[in-house]
Amino acid sequence: MQFFSSFEHSTHLEMAITALEEKGISRENIFAVPLESRHKAQKYFDTMHYADGVSFINKGTGFATAFSVIGASRGFVLKWGPIYWGLIGAVTGFILGILIDLLMKKVLKKTKQKRNNNGTEVILIIDCDRNQEKMIEDILWHHLALGVAKVLKQPSGQTTSH
Repeated sequence: MQFFSSFEHSTHLEMAITALEEKGISRENIFAVPLESRHKAQKYFDTMHYADGVSFINKGTGFATAFSVIGASRGFVLKWGPIYWGLIGAVTGFILGILIDLLMKKVLKKTKQKRNNNGTEVILIIDCDRNQEKMIEDILWHHLALGVAKVLKQPSGQTTSH
């Protein structure tokens, strides 16, 4: 049987490996693989072939609507009239909304980078006997594994996941 689990690169991973070795799992049956983190900067604007699901125009359209209503209502008493002031309000609100989204994404990106500087994830692979299944799963969850999967090796060489 094999267990696959993912951990943040932290002392919890080291404690899990130590606990497994104390319970009789040999070092040769424990394999840890650190994942590489993304070093390429994310793009702010989507292209035809890449979209990250983040839209900059949502706040822009909301602000454009609100500012155009305010501009049009105030335009009845101003010189250019409600149509021009409604359009001016819409353009101003749209630009303001996009600027707010850009600033928020930039600030959130910096805080996310600071949070992720402590390391990456590590995949932990453990070979074991079927009678050690419950003990290993408990140890992995106790030491804050992000996820755990087990694969049962069948005699014919095929594997099934649980």
